[in-house]
Amino acid sequence: MQLDLPKAVGLLLLVIAVGVAGLVGSGMMILETTLMMVAPSMILFGAIAFLIGMKHGEFRATHG
Repeated sequence: MQLDLPKAVGLLLLVIAVGVAGLVGSGMMILETTLMMVAPSMILFGAIAFLIGMKHGEFRATHG
């Protein structure tokens, strides 16, 4: 599967949106807590993991 940056970021945001929607729909936490605490932390973790994975992929492609 060929991914470019916009497609990869879109998939990342889709996964986060599904996770947040699942938490909101399950009623485990109130909406405000989910949107103010959980969603930002999911976005931050996703961005950090994405950047580390991208840099690792670049390293593997050049030192391969």
